Amino acid sequence: MLLHDTALVFGRYLRQTLRSRFQMLFGVLMPLLYLLFFGPLLTDLPLSPQGSSWQVLVPGLLLQLGLFGASFAGFAVIIEKGQGVVERMRVTPVSRLALLLGRVLRDAALFVSQAVLLVLAAVVMGLRAPLAGVLIGFVFVALLTVSLASLSYALAMKVATPQEFGPTINALSMPSMLLSGLMLPMSLAPGWLDVLSHFMPFRYLVDAVRDAYVGEYATVSMLYGALVALGLAALAVTVGTRVFRTAGA
Repeated sequence: MLLHDTALVFGRYLRQTLRSRFQMLFGVLMPLLYLLFFGPLLTDLPLSPQGSSWQVLVPGLLLQLGLFGASFAGFAVIIEKGQGVVERMRVTPVSRLALLLGRVLRDAALFVSQAVLLVLAAVVMGLRAPLAGVLIGFVFVALLTVSLASLSYALAMKVATPQEFGPTINALSMPSMLLSGLMLPMSLAPGWLDVLSHFMPFRYLVDAVRDAYVGEYATVSMLYGALVALGLAALAVTVGTRVFRTAGA
């Protein structure tokens, strides 16, 4: 029943996405601009003792794609509430978990496809990374998307207007980006800032993907990154499902 309901919801939102080429391409635009205009500035800089500057930058851009894209996914729920879609879903027997999973799995599929485009562009510009590492990076993008999209939808169910939703997401996403080392490794930061960044869960995901991109899979960073990614996804889906259930979505 849950799988059937999830597939129905996933199919509905996937069809909406496929009808909007603008939505599919626009999300990858910002990381692509960073890649094109920021990446060449780092080419000859020793950002890491292992790997090239592209193997440092591209993992950060992949997770930036998930961070900003999934964080704002809740805008769709606010629009649906205004159009009465959420109200109509209240009278259906569809599982509340399926209502959430169908949405976040669509988001994961969307952002992983955008991540593929970003990596292909990076390869053209000079990225060289093992295939296994690249695939691991996509898994982390999917897990991050599931986590943040679930929390974004939960927040959207709690607020009434985009004017409440947008500033809240900005206030949370900007410190997350700055303290997780998406653009540059936090090992280059002052000691106090490096210590502070360890309280940011996304840093562990970034470090894990960077290890994967240089072919280092059995590392402490990879272990911590996997545990944080899985734990955050489980917690976020639990919170999102509870909000959908109590809100009567």
